[in-house]
Amino acid sequence: MTRSIVTGGAGFIGSHIVEKLIELKHDVICIDNEYADNDNFYRNDKAENYKLNILDINSIKGLFKNVDYVFHCAAESRIVTAIQNPLHATNVNVIGTCNILQCAREHQIKRVIYSSTSSGYGNNKCPNIETQNDDCLNPYSVSKIAGEKLCKMYSDLFNLPTIIFRYFNVYGERAPQKGQYNPVIGIFLRQKKAGEKLTIVGDGKQRRDFVYVGDVAEANILAAIKDIDPQYFGSVFNIGYGRNISINEIADLISKQQVYIAKREGEVDENLADISKSKDILGWVPKVSVEEWIKTQQNL
Repeated sequence: MTRSIVTGGAGFIGSHIVEKLIELKHDVICIDNEYADNDNFYRNDKAENYKLNILDINSIKGLFKNVDYVFHCAAESRIVTAIQNPLHATNVNVIGTCNILQCAREHQIKRVIYSSTSSGYGNNKCPNIETQNDDCLNPYSVSKIAGEKLCKMYSDLFNLPTIIFRYFNVYGERAPQKGQYNPVIGIFLRQKKAGEKLTIVGDGKQRRDFVYVGDVAEANILAAIKDIDPQYFGSVFNIGYGRNISINEIADLISKQQVYIAKREGEVDENLADISKSKDILGWVPKVSVEEWIKTQQNL
């Protein structure tokens, strides 16, 4: 039986990866300390669930025995909270990632898939392609890109196969909706359901590449099981839809009741994924458009 670990496996993206792995008949180990400010956590009762902190390497390293694949989703994943507490973001996203890689190295894991972020591109010209230089504008992106460098180093120096995913704006079922700093589509849907005005940050002309969480989970599975040329271990792959849309356009799809609030520091005006590499090397193609998905949510 194939065994896989998903860190952050009770969260938004991680829980979808857990679900797909179980469908594929993997034995799944979920590691999640349930620290994130989420509405709910999604523990799959068909997985082995451990409420542990990836910063405590001694508590997690024994779980890596006889494991084939590791999907590392656990992180401090919000830009604003990372700005408010950069020490915590750095600890979780850098030291925590190093702990996962070291455990994987010691147990000869076949492949580690690391969930990173498109915010590492910063103000680079769009479309964003993996060969662009990093332009980190906040502690979140700095810490996540540092995790990427660790993955590359573990591949180059220790021969640990790693794949790095830079997610663009992930949306879909189980996206956190509580608070004002979560993914924008989830916030808008919560506000509409509550009969509130949608709060649009800045002028709403910011353009984002939105990618469906089910497509993200599928990319993770392909990265683990596909026969990949070792030259791509330790390298970055963009995971987006390959098209962007403005926040104003997203808001208009959900509700015409809108209000504008102050622009936030440390956020880019536009992102757009060039997904050629993921298509060519992984054979991954996103299937769900954000407009189609929002239409399915209008009865909520």
